[in-house]
Amino acid sequence: MRGGGNMNKMMKQMQKMQKDMMKAQEELQELSFEGTAGGGMVKVIANGKKEITDVQINEEAVDPDEVEMLQDLILAATNDVLKQVEEKTNDTMGQFTKGLNMPGGMF
Repeated sequence: MRGGGNMNKMMKQMQKMQKDMMKAQEELQELSFEGTAGGGMVKVIANGKKEITDVQINEEAVDPDEVEMLQDLILAATNDVLKQVEEKTNDTMGQFTKGLNMPGGMF
């Protein structure tokens, strides 16, 4: 069988890539990200799983007459941190699909 060695080599490369992808995903999940709003008045911490792990609000941001502003700051900080997680995930995982021309648009 001609080309059998190429197929085995390709299978080994795919297995290595899959193992590397799993390791990269695990490493991403261990990372911590911090989103802020209002010049640091509100901080939202998330992990690489896109789970919010902490919310920190500066006492100066708590004004009963400005609840709507505080809500806006929390939303802005949350969106900031989730955007950071998404960008890091895309950067990290994108390295595995660059240059692959898979038929059927798999990647």
